[in-house]
Amino acid sequence: MFSDVGGLEILTLIVMAIIIFGPDKLPKLIQDTMGFIRKVRSFADSAKEDIRSELGPEFKDFEFEDLHPKTFVRKQLMGGNEDPLGLKDMKDSLDIRSVLDDKPATPVNGRAGSVSFDKAAAPAAASAGPPLQPGERPPFDPDAT
Repeated sequence: MFSDVGGLEILTLIVMAIIIFGPDKLPKLIQDTMGFIRKVRSFADSAKEDIRSELGPEFKDFEFEDLHPKTFVRKQLMGGNEDPLGLKDMKDSLDIRSVLDDKPATPVNGRAGSVSFDKAAAPAAASAGPPLQPGERPPFDPDAT
């Protein structure tokens, strides 16, 4: 819950609490706050137990975390270890790591090669055809659109 709070922020909050409430009232305030948190937690636990008892014995292993949309969808679609829709295969086929591996370039339109951003590759692109004259339009390539 507070995983993104650093040490400096905690120290700042402690110093501000001492300045605002004073060192004599701060222990009583912390004690009252912890008591309130315990009461809220016990109220939530008793409410969960009441709901479980009202649902009956078939829902004794019911967890409220399963109602979170991500968990609910994962549990309903995946069904535990099963994969009836083949989502694991689809996820594996879209794995970006396989794209980033050092594989030979796939030929596109019969031309093999790979994309390079080196300055030495610029003359190779110019050798694809004669240079254009000023005001001349490049030829239309239906495969490029």
